[in-house]
Amino acid sequence: MSARAALPRWADVALLPVVCLAIALLACGAVVALVGQNPTQVLVALIDGAFGSARGLSYTLYYATSFIFTGLAVAVAFHAGLFNIGGEGQATLGGLGAALVALWLGPVLPGWAMLPLMLLSGMLFGMVWAAVPGYLQAYRGSHVVITTIMFNFLASSLLVYMLVNQLRAHGNVAIESAAFAASAHLWSAREILAFAAVDWPGSPLNASLLLALACAVAVYFFLWHSLSGYRLRAVGSSPGAAAYAGIDPRRHVVQTMAISGALAAMVGMNEVAGVSGKLVLEFVAGAGFTGIAVALMGRNHPLGIVLASILFGALFQGGAEVAFEVPGFSRDMVVMLQGFVVLFSGAMSYVLAAPLARVLRAVAPEAAHG
Repeated sequence: MSARAALPRWADVALLPVVCLAIALLACGAVVALVGQNPTQVLVALIDGAFGSARGLSYTLYYATSFIFTGLAVAVAFHAGLFNIGGEGQATLGGLGAALVALWLGPVLPGWAMLPLMLLSGMLFGMVWAAVPGYLQAYRGSHVVITTIMFNFLASSLLVYMLVNQLRAHGNVAIESAAFAASAHLWSAREILAFAAVDWPGSPLNASLLLALACAVAVYFFLWHSLSGYRLRAVGSSPGAAAYAGIDPRRHVVQTMAISGALAAMVGMNEVAGVSGKLVLEFVAGAGFTGIAVALMGRNHPLGIVLASILFGALFQGGAEVAFEVPGFSRDMVVMLQGFVVLFSGAMSYVLAAPLARVLRAVAPEAAHG
């Protein structure tokens, strides 16, 4: 039995990530002290920058929104035995699909029709972009890790080509599309809360957060409370046994990658419809790769992914504030802190699982078998 299997489900999903995070913070504190900084000052500045004001909280949740989408994309593929690291490219295609609809139909359609069409178009682009590597693995033997990496570069090149040669507004030197019509803009958090007479500061946070939370709930019910989700997990556990039970593993590989790509593609709505109001270069900004760490830390469970996304959102927002507020603490040091969290939430979780299981058996034998 593996170390992870020795832990009860509740400890694997909830307790182990907390222990990993605590050890990561201790390691970060030690390194911060070694470079001559005050660990307490840095931690307080990070927490205050991420959660200490309405504006800081808004930015934290804005970053978390994209991480929820890409984390869910990684998790769905993982449960089918696939490692989708193409979230960056799938999100890029999602933004391109949404932008094409916005530029084409935005001037003539109202918002209630425009926004769902943008969402569906972006999801379709992401689905197709991810289904191709799924097909190549299922029917041609190409490993999905390699093909999704390559498709990230292809997506980036395609976006550059479209913006430079097809979508850039006439006379505009910036590599970006024309601005979308008002009907193609998602409501900001400030606009939404204004209906409840709440004065909220302006920020990039928008209605995509609600969409991300709805996707987390939908993924949970899909994976653990639907026949399709059961078959997906069966393929991930043992393709041979799934085939013996009458489940076609190859078809489910393609379907799973399509679902994963659709989830990652929703980052495009958060960025192009909720923030920039136009298609720009590098709008994904690494969210696809961060989603891998989010899924690892969240144990590929939707609730864990939401919590891990908030943590990484706090690291991004709070880290920026730390680099600004703490003299001598550079942005590179912030990246180091993020790296420690990724290290301990990913690889070190397997190292820490066995000692944690022994501690649970010694302290609370009944809970250790719950």
